[in-house]
Amino acid sequence: MPLPAKFPVSAVPSLIDAARAVADMAFANGAAIDRDDGFPVREVARLHETGLLTAPLAPAFGGAGLDHGPDLAAVLSTIGSGSLALGRLYEGHVNAIRLVNLYGDAVLQRRLARDIAGGALSGVWNTEPDGGGVRLGPGFVLSGAKTFASGAGHVTRPLITARRGDDIVMVVPRLEAGSRADLSGWTPQGMRASATGRVDFTELTMTPDQILGQPGDYHREPHFSAGAWRFLAVQQGGMARLLQLACRHLRDIGRDTDPHQRARIGQAAIAVETAALWVGRAAVAADDQPAEAAVTVVGLARLAVERCALDLLEAVQRSVGLAGFMRPHPLERFARDLATYLRQPAPDRALDLAAARVLERGGVLS
Repeated sequence: MPLPAKFPVSAVPSLIDAARAVADMAFANGAAIDRDDGFPVREVARLHETGLLTAPLAPAFGGAGLDHGPDLAAVLSTIGSGSLALGRLYEGHVNAIRLVNLYGDAVLQRRLARDIAGGALSGVWNTEPDGGGVRLGPGFVLSGAKTFASGAGHVTRPLITARRGDDIVMVVPRLEAGSRADLSGWTPQGMRASATGRVDFTELTMTPDQILGQPGDYHREPHFSAGAWRFLAVQQGGMARLLQLACRHLRDIGRDTDPHQRARIGQAAIAVETAALWVGRAAVAADDQPAEAAVTVVGLARLAVERCALDLLEAVQRSVGLAGFMRPHPLERFARDLATYLRQPAPDRALDLAAARVLERGGVLS
């Protein structure tokens, strides 16, 4: 039997309101958890209480189907405006559920839904240390580790990739909170509160019904590349917060009438709005365009949002000056987190592939 639906069709406005409340809480608590072993425990609990953890599940399993599209973009951006670390964690949670919604059977979807309804946090872990990738061996026993795993020690229902012979498969193991995680290598400039680290899966035994989809599904397009729009939405929310912080600072010190400051704020506002437009287009293209077109639009969006974010950082940091590099000024933390979060894998490849298709089609993106 399916789980009863928790959300009506009209749930999206209330979910955005809930995201705003969580974002406000995360912003207020941001400095307190800005440390290498930090993690937004209270904020994740609030995501659970408000129904945002279960919202990406299919309606048949108690969710709102909030795993794609402009509505999800609004929620991700809103959460990112409160905390980029929390936004990164929630985006990974949505990504895992999205893949289970796409490729999982009813048994796996129902089991994951029950765990998440109980407060479990999910996420997608794919990156592997050199020579130590995860393998699924005889008897469904795992070996090896994942690295750069956000939420390590806190994500208890991750979706991971594992090599099985010559194939790459997706596996959805169960972990105990606090187990198998090593955060000692996570010493970044920003995103400190994301609890990103190494997780060792050696000797963890799976069952056949914990294998998701078919070999190769993880890298199947457009979902593999075009799903990048979700982290862009989180980044854009952080950008919007940075602009707000810069404006507040200039008003507080009485520099808001300075024409040079206004020029910089105007350029910063253009960057934030341009990023929002690209995110909106990418969120729609990821679902409504054929695979190649979706990958092209999202690939270009990746580079466009990155450029906008770098322009924004330059503008607001020049406007605020040295005060914006001093703790506990919230602009210092948000700028640090955004600069770190912008470092996503293979941007040159994304641009090259997108540009090749644009050339092939004579300048047409979709």
